[in-house]
Amino acid sequence: MTGKTAFETRYGFARSKVQLANWRENPFNRWSFQNLGELVPTARIAAAPGASEAPAQDLGELINEKVAISGGTETVAAFLARSSTDALTIMKGGKLVGDWFAPHMEFSARHIVFSVSKSLTAIVAGILEGEGAFDPKAPVASYIPEAAGSAYGDATARHVLDMTVSLDFEEAYLDPESAFARYRRATLWNPGGGSESLREFLLTLQRLAEPHGQTFRYRSPNSDLLGLLLERASGQRFTDLMRDKLWQPLGAVGEASVGVDMEGTARTAGGISVTPRDLARVGEMMRQGGMANGRRIVPQAWVEDTTSTGGSSDAWQRGTMVPLFPQGRYRNKWYQSGKPSGAYCGIGIHGQWLYVDPEAEVVIAKMSSQPEPVDDPLDIEIVAFFEGLTRLV
Repeated sequence: MTGKTAFETRYGFARSKVQLANWRENPFNRWSFQNLGELVPTARIAAAPGASEAPAQDLGELINEKVAISGGTETVAAFLARSSTDALTIMKGGKLVGDWFAPHMEFSARHIVFSVSKSLTAIVAGILEGEGAFDPKAPVASYIPEAAGSAYGDATARHVLDMTVSLDFEEAYLDPESAFARYRRATLWNPGGGSESLREFLLTLQRLAEPHGQTFRYRSPNSDLLGLLLERASGQRFTDLMRDKLWQPLGAVGEASVGVDMEGTARTAGGISVTPRDLARVGEMMRQGGMANGRRIVPQAWVEDTTSTGGSSDAWQRGTMVPLFPQGRYRNKWYQSGKPSGAYCGIGIHGQWLYVDPEAEVVIAKMSSQPEPVDDPLDIEIVAFFEGLTRLV
């Protein structure tokens, strides 16, 4: 009888067990979230030339400190384990506090960030807006004329950016018969894809009777449409845009990647994979008002609008995510917490977070392989965990 392979010892299952039909399920997601390119087509986003990474730096005694969560206290280590964390990177005042990695994730490995991809894509939109190449006030159809017969036919790019498109679509992650399952087939994320492209799928979506702009509706297709808007506005593929406008100017050390469909269209709503350190670098750039390495990456006015001044409180209150941030708002694919600290964040399913507390000067990147795509009670605990960490570092 043969013994276990090194892969099986590390992950608890054989590589052959991970299939397109189950890659987002526990326990297979502990591996697949770091290896998206072995399951779906991906495109490269090159790192900054000559950039190098400092060695891993553990959290030291911080790992044993206690934070207040759900009326009790829990050590940092215990909460990281309970929330299925794969990696954590913390920065304060622009300096690295430390990293933490689960046994199944190596330092500097890429990890899919799911809907934090939306936040990254919106930064590219902000850069193009600053260059005069993209106008959020413009009708979607001015960039994508063939959208005229869809839900986006009378929407603006601003509606797309702020998730206020009156879109007849539900984020039914676990329903194999839903329009969401068809959406995932179009992205090549589920078996049976390849007959309908992502672009074709998006242009079949229809609208609700309510006017655009009234209600925050979290609908991922909006963010894939944003990627198409940016490509049409610039005349460049999204991968080239992100490389040239954000990734290399940021000084990103690791190569990023993004899932693509049958036509090579980037899954800008949720398909980007990056390293924890580079994700933290994005948060630090936002904390610095759009600056990184002594150069301006994105206009300061766009960062301020995104993180503090923009967004509709009324639209947020009409949405379904009020329990997470009761005084929150959503602007340019970023969440404003509405808390006195001014904290804001990008969030992805299965526990992906980029959290910035400008008052404490703290940035936290958390990558996870939570069993469920959405766990609302755990999300509330994660916010409490971040708030506790900012007081400890």
